[in-house]
Amino acid sequence: MSDPLLRIENLSVTFDTDGGTVHAVSDVDLSVWPGEIVAIVGESGSGKTVTAMSILRLLPKTARVDCGTLEFRGENLQAMSVRQLRSVRGGPVGMIFQDPMTTLNPVMTVGEQIAEAVILHQSTKDKRAARARAVDLLRLVGVPDAEQRVRQYPHEFSGGMRQRAMIAIAIANDPDLLIADEPTTALDVTIQAQVLALLKKAQAETGAATILITHDLGVVAEMADRVVVMYAGRIAETAGVRELFARPRHPYTMGLLASLPRMDVDVDELDPIPGNPPNLADPPAGCPFHPRCPLARDRCRTERPPLEPVAKDHYSACFFHEELAGVDARTLYGQREVTA
Repeated sequence: MSDPLLRIENLSVTFDTDGGTVHAVSDVDLSVWPGEIVAIVGESGSGKTVTAMSILRLLPKTARVDCGTLEFRGENLQAMSVRQLRSVRGGPVGMIFQDPMTTLNPVMTVGEQIAEAVILHQSTKDKRAARARAVDLLRLVGVPDAEQRVRQYPHEFSGGMRQRAMIAIAIANDPDLLIADEPTTALDVTIQAQVLALLKKAQAETGAATILITHDLGVVAEMADRVVVMYAGRIAETAGVRELFARPRHPYTMGLLASLPRMDVDVDELDPIPGNPPNLADPPAGCPFHPRCPLARDRCRTERPPLEPVAKDHYSACFFHEELAGVDARTLYGQREVTA
């Protein structure tokens, strides 16, 4: 097996705030292999985006990052200068941000922004060739009338069209790794489906590995090869997508699955996970999920469970993962079936 394209070991990120030190990410290990699609899921505030932003060192100066290993294609990203990092950002690593309206430059045409990415990372400085490439990329991502649209500004694009333009910029230089941060947020269902299909096409065109950050487990089931479930800045569970959906072994993962509507079962109502995610400026002792966990016991309140193997390529950070084998998520969280 080849070496991982991206290797992260012992990543921790903290922020100093008026309310105290926020432990946004703690002791995260993550490897991504060539051509693989890895989904990072969890509720808001679980550390998904902070983990992704750490890869390209895009966090604000208020962030304190501590990482044992942060390597891309065997190169140490932590040791790179800002200038060296610029050759990575938008080149071999493409980033699709959550909100294209605040990411795209409002005073530059969409075509100029795509062409700029091409010129910065390719040997050609031919503006005509770069503009032609911009037109081709807009066509590739399904923007109609690309020759005219390339002259328009971001505010003249719809939300779905702006997201397509962001994808065009991200894949402009045939990246080895794509990072997509909530790429379907705020889009209607039809446009979401189109954007997901487009991401699949972009991944197939470039052969890039992909990190997909989302809270939508439907997207995960459709797109991912492997899933990393994060809670309170830590990895709660990780497994192949089929294994995770069929045999979850962490109460938090089971709570996420139990909250999903299902076509094969009628229910009166969906049961969300009780309570709220913890304040990461004052996280609970022991397992961070214990205040919301239906299985919590005394040990969970004082000891932090390690992430340990429960099956081949399947890891869970729960002391009682063996008890969860074969347990239905709906049973654990009390989802009620409709009776005739």
